[in-house]
Amino acid sequence: MKKTDALLFTVVSSLAMFYALSSCRTIPKGVKAVSPFDAKRYMGKWYEISRKDFMFEKNLDNTTAEYSIMDNGEIKVVNSGHNFKTGKHKQAIGKAKFVGSSNEAKLKVSFFGPFYAGYNVLALDPEYQYALVGGKNFKYLWILSRSKTIPDHIKTEYLQKAKELGYDTGDLIWVRQ
Repeated sequence: MKKTDALLFTVVSSLAMFYALSSCRTIPKGVKAVSPFDAKRYMGKWYEISRKDFMFEKNLDNTTAEYSIMDNGEIKVVNSGHNFKTGKHKQAIGKAKFVGSSNEAKLKVSFFGPFYAGYNVLALDPEYQYALVGGKNFKYLWILSRSKTIPDHIKTEYLQKAKELGYDTGDLIWVRQ
């Protein structure tokens, strides 16, 4: 093997190993997902009440997430919203899988082929009407509701829970529905 080929192989292998190891974490250290969790009750349409803004949802309002169980047991994810700057509707279709037991709300979701990100339900009311969801690190956080609004006491409870877990809630965007 040529020296340049060996170097290229080493670099590519190292990057692949780094990606594989770093992509294994789907929840921030010390944070626990909801358990027990009933995936069937979680299915359906959710309205995004609040979020930490990030590239894929930039300038979106009227955002929703819709979940359904596919024949293979994976969860189909359809995220959509309205870009208030361009006036265009945006939609992303992906899939989610449980990281461990389906009794724990710790999942990984993909919208781009083999690349997955954490999706963790951190709080959920007993009727499955309101959810606090976090990603693989403290940069991703959502408050979801089955309706376009959320009661003040739930909002306060979920913001407090997020702070206790280590999230900075000062930069949350409150979504227009």
